[in-house]
Amino acid sequence: MYRWYVINTRSNLEKKVKGDLERRLAAHDQSGKVRQIVIPTETKVEVKDGEKIVKEERTMPGYVLINMDLNMALNPELWAVVKETPNLTGFVGASTDPVPLTQPEVDRLLHQEVAQKVASKAQFTIGESVKVVAGPLSDFSGEIAEINQDAAKLKVLVSIFGRETPVEVGFDQVKKI
Repeated sequence: MYRWYVINTRSNLEKKVKGDLERRLAAHDQSGKVRQIVIPTETKVEVKDGEKIVKEERTMPGYVLINMDLNMALNPELWAVVKETPNLTGFVGASTDPVPLTQPEVDRLLHQEVAQKVASKAQFTIGESVKVVAGPLSDFSGEIAEINQDAAKLKVLVSIFGRETPVEVGFDQVKKI
C-alpha cells in the first residue's frame, strides 16, 4: 500500500538527495515501488527595483516527502536502498519503523506544493523616493507614504500641479530612485 513518508536530509541537500534516491531506485530495480518524491516548495514573487523576481523557496528545509509502498517484510531491498542513500539521515517519526503521514497532514503539505502560493515581499520603506514607471502617472516621482504588503500596493505622494497628491500603485509600477 502506497503511503507518504517524510525523510530527513542534510540541510540544502534536498535536491541532491532526491536525485541520488531516484538513481539508486532505478539501479536496484525499485522504481516501481515509489510513486513520487517531492521537495516541498512554494513560489514567491519579490519586487526589487520595480521588477518582479520569482523565487522557489523550500517550505520544509531538510525534509523530502516520498510516496512509496514500504512493506518491510515484502520489500526489504526497498528499505535498504532508501535508508542507505547518501546525505539521507533517516525517516521522521520512528527509530526502527517509519511512521507514514496521516491524510490531513498529506493534504496540508501537498496543498502548498500544488497551489504554489504567491507572496509578495516589498523592498521599499516609508519615506523612500520612487519613480512611477507604469500606469497613467508614469514618469512622476514621489515619496512613499504607506506600504500595504497584503495587497502589494504603495501609497505614493506625487506632486501634481504643485500639490502633493496620494496615489496608490502596485509594487511593480514603481522603482527606487
